[in-house]
Amino acid sequence: MPGNILFDVFNFLVLIIKDMGYLGIFLGMMIESTIFPLPSELILIPAGALVATGEMTFPLVFLTAVAGTIIGAMINFLFAMFLGRGLVNMLVKKYGRFLFLTEARLRKTDVFFNKHGEITTFIGRLIPVARHIISLPAGFSRMNVFKFIIYTALGAGIWSAFLIYLGYLFWDRLEWINVHLNSIYIPVLILVLIIVIIYILIHKNHHKDNSRK
Repeated sequence: MPGNILFDVFNFLVLIIKDMGYLGIFLGMMIESTIFPLPSELILIPAGALVATGEMTFPLVFLTAVAGTIIGAMINFLFAMFLGRGLVNMLVKKYGRFLFLTEARLRKTDVFFNKHGEITTFIGRLIPVARHIISLPAGFSRMNVFKFIIYTALGAGIWSAFLIYLGYLFWDRLEWINVHLNSIYIPVLILVLIIVIIYILIHKNHHKDNSRK
């Protein structure tokens, strides 16, 4: 039953996106990139199906999706940078013991993002759930905004291209995607693992080289 519901949702969203066009993709991905739990799968897979039928083009769907993601991510980022940290600090002082949060842990988060913000932002865009919130710690730690945009765009680009191609490839078998959606994430998670391993190895070698100087 849940499978049939998701299949119906896919078909319904194909009609919605077809009606709204690229603006619908932009707005959907902008919302998805904020803290609202709107899965990008429900936007870009139907869009990929429309690419397959010739009603949309891959480049425009891709660019619109990435642009929407960046704008949504910047909303979270700027909120966290200018408004959120003061509120978080206040909450930590009052209720931190109940949330297992301390000011020291917040400072550690800042230090971590200062050192590894780029790779964390990039990988966060490839992981379900993390995509919705990764902009907040980046904003809290006041990560360089240009680096934030670049690595957000890189991660969002890979994820968007993957989902669009998925819809393009299985446009006439959306029910198959519906059944195997969890398995489809495996290649992306493997890619994330490879990137993390490469990053750790490069970081360790760089650290060793600096310690020898």
